[in-house]
Amino acid sequence: MPTFDHPPTAGPSPSPGELAPQEGAYPFAELEPRWRERWEKDGLFRPAVANPQRKFYSLNMFPYPSGTLHVGHGRNYILGDVIARYRLMHGDDVLCPMGWDAFGLPAENAAIAHGIHPEKWTRDNIAAMKRQLKAWGLGYDWEREFASCDPEYYRWTQWLFLRLLDRGLAYRAAGPVNWCPSCNTVLANEQVVNGACERCETPVETRELDQWYFRITAYADRLLADLDQLERWPERVRVMQRNWIGRSEGLEIHFPVEGEAAPLACFTTRADTLYGATFIVLAPGHPLARRLAARGGAAGQAVADFVARYQATVHRPDEQLPKEGLFTGVHATNPATGEPIPIWVANYVLATYGTGAIMAVPAHDQRDFEFARLVGLPVKTVIAEDPARIPAGKELTQAYEGEGWMVASGPYTGLKSEIGREKLIADFEAQKKGVHRVNYRLRDWLISRQRYWGAPIPIIYCTGCGMVPVPEQDLPVLLPSDVRFKPTGESPLKDVESFIRVACPRCGKPARRETDTMDTFVDSSWYYLRFLSPRDSGRPFDRALVDRWLPVDQYIGGVEHAILHLLYARFITKVLHDEGLLGFVEPFAALFAQGMICKGGAKMSKSKNNTVSPESLIAQYGADTARLYTLFIGPPEKDAEWNDRAVEGTHRFLGRVWRLVNDREQLPGEPVLGQPGPEEVGEAVRELRRSTHRTIERVTQDIDRFHFNTAVSACMEHANATLAFAESAKAGGALAPGSPNVRALKEALEALVLCLAPFAPHIAEELWQRLGGTGSIFRHPWPQHDPALAAAETITLVVQVNGKVRARIPAARGLDEAAVRELALGDRRIAAHLEGKKLNKVVVVPDRLVNLVVG
Repeated sequence: MPTFDHPPTAGPSPSPGELAPQEGAYPFAELEPRWRERWEKDGLFRPAVANPQRKFYSLNMFPYPSGTLHVGHGRNYILGDVIARYRLMHGDDVLCPMGWDAFGLPAENAAIAHGIHPEKWTRDNIAAMKRQLKAWGLGYDWEREFASCDPEYYRWTQWLFLRLLDRGLAYRAAGPVNWCPSCNTVLANEQVVNGACERCETPVETRELDQWYFRITAYADRLLADLDQLERWPERVRVMQRNWIGRSEGLEIHFPVEGEAAPLACFTTRADTLYGATFIVLAPGHPLARRLAARGGAAGQAVADFVARYQATVHRPDEQLPKEGLFTGVHATNPATGEPIPIWVANYVLATYGTGAIMAVPAHDQRDFEFARLVGLPVKTVIAEDPARIPAGKELTQAYEGEGWMVASGPYTGLKSEIGREKLIADFEAQKKGVHRVNYRLRDWLISRQRYWGAPIPIIYCTGCGMVPVPEQDLPVLLPSDVRFKPTGESPLKDVESFIRVACPRCGKPARRETDTMDTFVDSSWYYLRFLSPRDSGRPFDRALVDRWLPVDQYIGGVEHAILHLLYARFITKVLHDEGLLGFVEPFAALFAQGMICKGGAKMSKSKNNTVSPESLIAQYGADTARLYTLFIGPPEKDAEWNDRAVEGTHRFLGRVWRLVNDREQLPGEPVLGQPGPEEVGEAVRELRRSTHRTIERVTQDIDRFHFNTAVSACMEHANATLAFAESAKAGGALAPGSPNVRALKEALEALVLCLAPFAPHIAEELWQRLGGTGSIFRHPWPQHDPALAAAETITLVVQVNGKVRARIPAARGLDEAAVRELALGDRRIAAHLEGKKLNKVVVVPDRLVNLVVG
């Protein structure tokens, strides 16, 4: 066995030097293309979609065709292929499609920078990436392939927009955008770098523009509640979604403000701390901040300058930024105490959460505490963990954010904070000083993009009829191809008169089209439905097929999409369900989020010049080596470091498996795995059969748990055991035809090849044929282990006395409780601990431990 420079992080690794010493690789360059051609010809990955006997929908996240792939990208797709092949061997009808999330800004930037039309840039990248995916030996039903930039696809994306519009879930409203005054265009958040335009480095402004939104907030409670259904999602992803939705219940309190006719509304989840509010903080984008800035004078100009500096972008503030604020010169009145409190504007308050203004209680909120200490504002304790000791504000080293007893809180003093909070909310509502609210961090989905390369929004504006939806029979609204891309980055659609000028569908008078295109997240919010009927020209998806195959049984993709893509897909699924078009409410039953592959301690990236090309790797070692090492590198949910030298070790392992099987190719007869075993003559045969069945058990369990690295390790260990047996039996002349040794060896080899098949499919197919198998190995049932053969004959029984380990005793596996009790009580070490004591109870965990409870 070769030395592996990067063993798995969990589970035993094979010992080096145990396999045959001769080197030389299997002929991957000849075998791999031949088997890929065979799989395609035989339709291995083309299921009977209309009539599946036992369906399994395996899906990798829709990739963006940004260029060529590196091995870091490959991890996602290889994981999905392992699952698809494994389910095939379990007799499932496996649907494993592939398509392209093809719209997006990079294609448009390429057009501006290099004079390449986005369509050509995208199609060329699709062709290159498709070649790479095929070279990895990934099994997809390519007959279902489509790209989101295909008119027959985005026709239905536009149809989806119209359905949401009909339900009141799509609307147009003024909203803040990043605006570059030099490029004269709107920028996406990712185009803003350090508050400046990434293209021209001009400071970015915030402007209000009319844009299109989807009312996802109408589904906030359902999106939150239904997370409980997703038991096969990673908990960290469900937590991320809960936090993004951010449901909070509390009181909107009305603070009178000097010089303002209307009070200032502040939302809080801790109304019980109101008596400790010593100042108010506005987000830079708050309307009151803008009104105060407009008052003029030195104070107004200072506020205006602060707002301009911190309202440069509309995305969420960086929590790592140092807190900074400015006193506006204006006070509000605390409605509980009647005291004036200063109003500040600061960079740590989020304009899009609650009302964009907070009552600051520094004794009981850590962010407020840090800011108060920074600028010298008072800190007042109003919640005490122990009412017998109430710390003064100046004594605090950090905020106390827990529950406790209300102190210094007027009529609520002495109440438990939970009780006082509810009473204060009821009182303020009765006195018209506040309103009970449920707030969400989630905001409606802004889908407008002032770009070219996206699905046009199907809306027409008529001077007489107003806003008019494009009739469904007129879809798709096609992107014009003859466009000119400006260096400023403005959407070329604004200059295409043939696109803009159109007759109103209602009155026939001259009108104009909407020139915004849709966010690419809209394209990927429903693509999993289209794969069932990708060529259907009369409807977006076949309801009967979709209800038969969905939810997706296994969805795989990067954790970077754990929030927005998954949230939007869940939202659209629920909308379509409410439209009566789907019979389910969640699109993905199981989710796996893989970690990244790094090199040199950093994520693989072209910009870091640390990528590894799959083409060169496959040319040198073959696709099976690339696959196996990618899986062996570490737990797939964690980041892993790529090691070029370790790839060679994986390649040598496959070469030795090749020779191990081919040296025994003359083993006679049909496959024996699963048939009654040979008469067990000798310990060597028993040990080999134990290794065979234990390996099947381990690999099965590891694949089911996504522990692919330890599954590969188990195969390596079994290869060592099989080779050692074969060499020993051969040297002793014990490989006579029909002997127990030969049957045990053939069984071991068959198990090895079958267990390797999902990971290294090309070599497994070839070796299966050479062992006498017929048809594709992926049409052969997954091997079943014999529990009796897989079990070790002896186990170590842990014996405890009153919970403390006092002995470890070798024992036969499967002893009944009476026998375990007798064995434990008969041990001299245990007898010493029991001397003079009464045995009250014996607790037995079969094959693991016995606990003796004594008094």
